[in-house]
Amino acid sequence: MSKIYSRPRIRIPKIILNNRSVNLNKEKNAKVAKIIIILIIAFSTVKVILDAVYPIFDTLCENRAKSIATIISNEEATNVMREHSYDEMFTIEKDSNNNIEMIKSNVISINEIISDVAIKIQQRLDSRGRENISIALR
Repeated sequence: MSKIYSRPRIRIPKIILNNRSVNLNKEKNAKVAKIIIILIIAFSTVKVILDAVYPIFDTLCENRAKSIATIISNEEATNVMREHSYDEMFTIEKDSNNNIEMIKSNVISINEIISDVAIKIQQRLDSRGRENISIALR
């Protein structure tokens, strides 16, 4: 019989590793992989929860801010208007039969009132500070 392959094969010596060190590396790699998977799951869960809660929280904050602004606006407008009378803002002109011909507005007085209300509202909002809003996750 003739040989098909006649050149001598190259023999590479076998490297024998300590079985224990190979097993320890496999165990360490498995632990690291488990930790990475757990972290990925944890971060994904937090992301999903935050994505679900954010629109609710955003709406609650917006509604609370509108509520606070409305309450402060009404209170300050009432307080400022206590200091002024209708006669300061408007002048009523009547004819000889006591019929109203014209109502003149005192623009300067009205502008002062508007400015005063806006300044007092802004001062109250600035002094108010932060508000705490909570969401029950049940």
